[in-house]
Amino acid sequence: MSIRMNKACAAAVAIIALIAPLGACEGQLPTPTTAGSSAAATPDLTEAQEKKIRTAILEAIGKADQGKSTDGLDAWMGGPQLEIRSSQITIAQRTGNMSAFATIPKDITQTVIPTDDGWPRSVFTITTTTEDQQSNRLLVFNQESAQQNYKLVAMARLFQGAQLPKFEIASHGSRMGQAKDENLVATPADALAQYADVLQNGTNSKYSDKFADDDLRSNIAELTTTVQEGMQRNNGTQQQTFTAVPDQMWIMRSPDGGDLVVGRIDSVWTRQAGDGRESQPASDDEKALYNSDKFTSTMKVTYVNVVALYIPQADSDEQITAVGADRQPVKVEAL
Repeated sequence: MSIRMNKACAAAVAIIALIAPLGACEGQLPTPTTAGSSAAATPDLTEAQEKKIRTAILEAIGKADQGKSTDGLDAWMGGPQLEIRSSQITIAQRTGNMSAFATIPKDITQTVIPTDDGWPRSVFTITTTTEDQQSNRLLVFNQESAQQNYKLVAMARLFQGAQLPKFEIASHGSRMGQAKDENLVATPADALAQYADVLQNGTNSKYSDKFADDDLRSNIAELTTTVQEGMQRNNGTQQQTFTAVPDQMWIMRSPDGGDLVVGRIDSVWTRQAGDGRESQPASDDEKALYNSDKFTSTMKVTYVNVVALYIPQADSDEQITAVGADRQPVKVEAL
């Protein structure tokens, strides 16, 4: 691919624009249900406390967005979301505009507060749609220890029509899961690694049939095909690698016995132009991060991907389903 913005590249940019919105419409949200036992455990964190914590975090993030500054952002964000937001702010510094997909509504439809003792502990919160009708956000707030504050560590934009499990209301509590949870069609750790393989290899992945189709999977596959067609015409090559990050995964057990997993997958997209041509950024975000007009034949782009997976019970005939995601370039290099 010449990546002098020929027709194939223009098509690729158009598909990248499709990936960015991910789920532009509101999905079907989990509905609170009451527990059947009055002896159910109660969480240490109340809904009022969750609101206070969430409000403080989102206000701090909003000020960082307005000031286009990452100073002190690590006091409020961690995990993949810190890297994603830092990249978005860097892009805003260079373009003057914050991405609309970085928007986090302040109002929520539900919060899931676990009853687990000890640390780390996580809270899953689902927002309303944005003012411009982008999809609901699934937020993960995590507290590493009693001496540390909660931070926003992950955010997934829910896909259109996403089916999430029904969690119990916070006063009756839910429980967090573990990376090696059993009695599921796959452990959370295995499911995240297998989904990374599916993103990388598509239908050629040996795990492909274990996962239902979803927006992220289909859009990446379409983008890869389009770029490959352009590259082949110019004797160029491309390669994408996806790697699960097992220590950045947050899990909530649902009453139906499944797990809702929010985890990080890193990816690297290397594009090498053929026939002596230059490889250039393939999107406005990549261009802003690269911030140079000097190009070589090879461009390497690092992405951070956040995915939300629902893993059903082992005796279920259901597939593992991705219900939301976020995807952001964080580094662009010319090699």
